[in-house]
Amino acid sequence: MSENPTAATEFDDLLDANRAFASDFALGGFDGIAKAGVALVTCMDSRIDPLGMLGLSPGDAKIFRNPGGRVTAAALEALVLGVHLLNVQRILVVPHTRCAMTKHSEAELREVISEKSGTDASWQGFHVIADQEAALKADVMAVRSHPLIPDTVAVGGFLYDVDSGLLDRRI
Repeated sequence: MSENPTAATEFDDLLDANRAFASDFALGGFDGIAKAGVALVTCMDSRIDPLGMLGLSPGDAKIFRNPGGRVTAAALEALVLGVHLLNVQRILVVPHTRCAMTKHSEAELREVISEKSGTDASWQGFHVIADQEAALKADVMAVRSHPLIPDTVAVGGFLYDVDSGLLDRRI
């Protein structure tokens, strides 16, 4: 594999920050169990601090992020593993206000991505959200009704307000 010599410095700032982070790294040897028994499915939006918004610290929770914070097949897989192998006892599904996935149709996103990439994106799914409240209810029900997630696991649906930082329990 050839390396692009001009790209060698594109990550230097991040690697420098990583070395500073690692200089007093305290999670080495941690077993990966969710110490607070929490799993969170939320959006990839950079305005969301998943641990901070719940008063948690690294090691406390399992976090699954994707566009829109949807409970996809991959999210369900992660939740099942979390429940049975990683001490997850509470699951929060947390989409957020002003989410880009609620602003466009699937066709519009495919058109924009096709235009920006110069490649046909008509085949790509983006899981847009036409009705955020209905999607949240469906996602919570998908978790609650999953045959590998027992009824003893608490599951809640919340909306995170990106302007106030507050969570609003919806389900």
